[in-house]
Amino acid sequence: MAEQIGSVDTVFKMFGPDHKIIVEAFDDPDIKNVTCYISRAKTGGIKGGLGLAEDTADAAISCQQVGPIELNEKIKQGKSEGSVVFRQRTSFIFKKLQVVRFYDSKRNSLIYLTYSDKVIEGSPKNALSAVPIMPWRAAE
Repeated sequence: MAEQIGSVDTVFKMFGPDHKIIVEAFDDPDIKNVTCYISRAKTGGIKGGLGLAEDTADAAISCQQVGPIELNEKIKQGKSEGSVVFRQRTSFIFKKLQVVRFYDSKRNSLIYLTYSDKVIEGSPKNALSAVPIMPWRAAE
């Protein structure tokens, strides 16, 4: 579950909530000390207020190392299709925003890809963030 950090209104709606861009944060459930921030569109209006609107596929992601990272063997042996680390519904039934994590052993980095999919047809819109696994040094 993501924690909402803030939002900005993008379109005024006379009835129901305004259209917004929401900024949320979530921690990687399998890797301690990696936090990702997602900005995504949230549809307002009457349908949006009732939870019946379909949000657009627009999203951006930025992930950071916030402490020492230790990878377990399962992640080091990760498959090329990655692991889903975040999923959120963006329409009443059919559409989801997802974040998939990949491990790049050659470059010792974690790669996070966000995209939106539908039961019948997905979207090519996506965003990417990379976290190099560095020796951790706390700020002085």
